[in-house]
Amino acid sequence: MEGEQDQPKVGEADKGGNRSTFIKTVADQEFKKPRKNAFIFIFVTVLISMTGFGVVIPVMPDLVMDITGEGRAIAARWGGIITASYAAMQFLFSPILGALSDRFGRRPVLLGSLAMYAFDFLLLAVAPTLGLLLIARILSGMFSATVTTANACIADISPPEKRAANFGAMGAAFGLGFIIGPLVGGIVGELYGTRAPFFLVACIGAANFVYGFFFLPETLAPKNRRIFEWKRANAFGTLVQLGRYPAVLPIAIAFFIFSVGHWVLPSVWAYFVGEQFGWGPKEIAYSLAFVGLAAAIVQGGLSRIIIPKLGEVRSTIASLSIALIVMPIYAFATKDWMIYATIPFGALVGLATPAIQGMMSRALPANEQGELQGAIASVNGLSMIIGPFVMTLTFSAFTAPNTPIAFGDIIINRSGAPIYFPGAPFILAAALIAVSLFVFAQSAKMIVKESHSSPSTSE
Repeated sequence: MEGEQDQPKVGEADKGGNRSTFIKTVADQEFKKPRKNAFIFIFVTVLISMTGFGVVIPVMPDLVMDITGEGRAIAARWGGIITASYAAMQFLFSPILGALSDRFGRRPVLLGSLAMYAFDFLLLAVAPTLGLLLIARILSGMFSATVTTANACIADISPPEKRAANFGAMGAAFGLGFIIGPLVGGIVGELYGTRAPFFLVACIGAANFVYGFFFLPETLAPKNRRIFEWKRANAFGTLVQLGRYPAVLPIAIAFFIFSVGHWVLPSVWAYFVGEQFGWGPKEIAYSLAFVGLAAAIVQGGLSRIIIPKLGEVRSTIASLSIALIVMPIYAFATKDWMIYATIPFGALVGLATPAIQGMMSRALPANEQGELQGAIASVNGLSMIIGPFVMTLTFSAFTAPNTPIAFGDIIINRSGAPIYFPGAPFILAAALIAVSLFVFAQSAKMIVKESHSSPSTSE
């Protein structure tokens, strides 16, 4: 492919001598193809990481309320700012770490990210102010390459036709993490206090690093590595690079709009059910564990059946269509059972991400998979800057109607929301997903054509 022909490989920088060629030859000879259980190692690493992440969700609202001394509406607003700060750093630094993993391999980048993960949650555990919470999340965002690099590992070891299914299995690790994590976080938070889960996450993160240090193999062969270039290792430059592939850009746009809407769930869920149903950390944990169980079944099992049978395009369209039904149900739910009855159906929305990742991965060559995953993380990171901020702001406005919307002395809206409606963020999410579905449907024919004419290769 053209991208492969133009792309300099490691060892080509000094064509006038034999030293770099010798080093590259020795590296190729010493590199051992990852064992068959490399997938299991990567899966467990992501599982442990996401378990730690899931631990803190049920207690985060209480932590912010304790620090600020404000109610749920104001706490949700600050929670959105904290999440947006994390996302902004992730957006800027994920492409850099993705490009570094294409140059030096996946293992060192992943291990460094795991080490920072543990340190970040230790800071969260002791943070007495919102300022220190922000610093902790900023540091975490700067080094948040765990999932990005893990996805690149999956691309390294998976043939093109199996990548979507294996990306779905990574989604199952997310789901399992959200079964174990919230349960532990809710129970520990109620028994030992709001900050106890953060100390626990720091320990889990440290254990994750130790596990990876001893058991995680390198998955990127030296022959597939490329030199590091700053112009391709920045968030905006990476997105521009995706424009070289006609099928990738419309997918990325649709994925971005979908992600902005879909962030309503992780950013608003704990605040919404606490406001609408009066749930505490334990009840929130139970609901999130059920979400995780449903997601694990869909992404770890059903995705391997549904995506190959329907194809990536039809699976994505079906997933987005389901989201259009699920979001209004959440918005207007008045009883606990309505939430639990909707969760299994809503889990099918999770088919969209692995299907979209599979389509994008097919369109790029083997030596650009790390950059692709960095670009996907940047798209997701950009949506994470906008989505949680907008969704928590919407929740805050509609749970304190007719109250000025302000951050300190900065007034955004003097009149506030006209009515009390905690489910408003879900209606906004449904509208965004409808736009995403329209964009994706319009470009579906081009997606299929490009994926057939420019298949990814792993020579």
